[in-house]
Amino acid sequence: MNDRQDEHARLNVTAPPWSYNPSAWRQRIPICLLALVAFVIAAYMALYQWRLIDNVWDPVFGKQSKRVLDSDLAKWMHHLFGVSDAALGALAYLGDAIFGLAGSTRRWQYRPWLVILFGIDVIPLGIVSAVLVFCQATIVGNWCFLCIVTAVISLVLVYMAYDEVWSSLKYLYRVWKATRSSRIVWNALWGFPRRETELVASDMIRKAA
Repeated sequence: MNDRQDEHARLNVTAPPWSYNPSAWRQRIPICLLALVAFVIAAYMALYQWRLIDNVWDPVFGKQSKRVLDSDLAKWMHHLFGVSDAALGALAYLGDAIFGLAGSTRRWQYRPWLVILFGIDVIPLGIVSAVLVFCQATIVGNWCFLCIVTAVISLVLVYMAYDEVWSSLKYLYRVWKATRSSRIVWNALWGFPRRETELVASDMIRKAA
């Protein structure tokens, strides 16, 4: 039991510039749950765009949702990516959940590549979702309630996830500043331990404590 407690204490450390550990499960589990909610909603809209269901539920704007999902903009995105925008969003949200669950509670240091990949999935998705909602008003001229819900979730996910991404980038920057070696930074990115990187991380943790 003591060994498990020691391992937990070793992994669950404060990561600067925060006063908490952004890789802790209590930080990541809510992100994963929200991402799964958005995945279900986006998958539901994708079923309509694939004509596997006849209607899409909208308690606020009614039939406007169908016009948005059948709009020329949606068709253009389907042609551009080879898959409907709702299905693409569903895949991205599922990726958010999977990347959020992967790795230990110290992955900001031990798996920066995973955290950065997580950020690449979360942050652009939030921006794209916000842009698409803006396009509903300016281009399509109709509103989609479920689209707005997923856009709000996307922006919340960005807010909840950026701290961990920032810690990993800060760690890599500190490694570069301390060593001026692209090779050591590359090793740090992929989580290969070296004495120099461990010293940098230890100093960061000490100052944040």
